[in-house]
Amino acid sequence: MSRPTIIINELDAERIDRLLEKAEFASLPVADALNEELDRAQMCSPETMPHDVVTMNSQVRFRNLSTGEELIRTLVYPSQMTDSSAQLSVLAPVGAALLGLRTGDTINWALPGGTSTHLEVLELLYQPEAAGDYLR
Repeated sequence: MSRPTIIINELDAERIDRLLEKAEFASLPVADALNEELDRAQMCSPETMPHDVVTMNSQVRFRNLSTGEELIRTLVYPSQMTDSSAQLSVLAPVGAALLGLRTGDTINWALPGGTSTHLEVLELLYQPEAAGDYLR
């Protein structure tokens, strides 16, 4: 299954790598898939990040093409997760799938239990890099 090119901020990649080294996260089903995404990603500095890419702490509007459901969530680290109706952990399968995608990209992503989902990024409502907030 081909996947779109993804772009990841170097700081985000370092933080996610550190998370995935922790025992409580390394054994999650999504950990291997997220490591594969980091390995294939094009890396760039926060200052050169294109403004249409889903990065950590971005607020993204996306559609589940399998169900037609449209959602708005802020992509966060597990420690920042306080409200699942507004946030999405990067260690959740859908969060991992969205990281690094551009507006208009679609991706098929495996879910636990052998199912999959098909997602489309519709719009970025906020991106820290576009706002000049590089260290969040």
